[in-house]
Amino acid sequence: MTSHDWFNLLAAAWFFALWVGYARFARHRAKVSYSLSSVLQIYRKRWMQAMLRRENRIGDTALIAGLERQTTFLASTSMFIIAGLVTVLASIDQVYDTLVTLPFVNREMTPRQLQFKILLLLGIYVYAFFTLTWAVRQYGFSAILLGAAPLTNDDSVTEEERFRYATNSAKIIDQAGHSYNYGLRAYYFSLSVLPWMFNTWLFALATTLTVAVLYRREFHSRPLQTLAQEVRDSG
Repeated sequence: MTSHDWFNLLAAAWFFALWVGYARFARHRAKVSYSLSSVLQIYRKRWMQAMLRRENRIGDTALIAGLERQTTFLASTSMFIIAGLVTVLASIDQVYDTLVTLPFVNREMTPRQLQFKILLLLGIYVYAFFTLTWAVRQYGFSAILLGAAPLTNDDSVTEEERFRYATNSAKIIDQAGHSYNYGLRAYYFSLSVLPWMFNTWLFALATTLTVAVLYRREFHSRPLQTLAQEVRDSG
């Protein structure tokens, strides 16, 4: 392999190190400080507790259906992208000949390197598809839990049992939200692969910037500050 091949492999290793490293960091950081994931978990518990006190739960069902629809949209979009990438792989030589005519494209890139980059994108969207469809299934489980929730006038159910049911229902919705977040994160990181067609250094920089954007939105965004403030105010 040439030095340029090794450089591309190192850039790909940097890409995966940042992706996996940020996922682990975000999961650990959410346990010790406010993040969008940890704050929304609190609101999901409140939602399920409020749901058990309502006689009419049509609105709750509609909310779950809305979450399921937006996840399904991204999952179906992943399938279209996968189909497009497979088509590109089937005609990689023609795509390469067209791509190298564009300005600012890396002229040192070989068809084999382009194929490797397309395969990386394909792997990302396959991962996104499986993660998002798992989120869709979990939202389906949540809808079943809503349908099976004890009624407000059911005196045979104790407050402790209601609290436990609300907590477990919130956990299922929270796990679905995490799966959705993982799939959406894959979309973000896939965009950082695009600059790789032009320059390997740009690819490494775009990956780093993607992590910075994700970190700021999840741990320092204004929506988080508002949500966290409401949690603090309500005790």
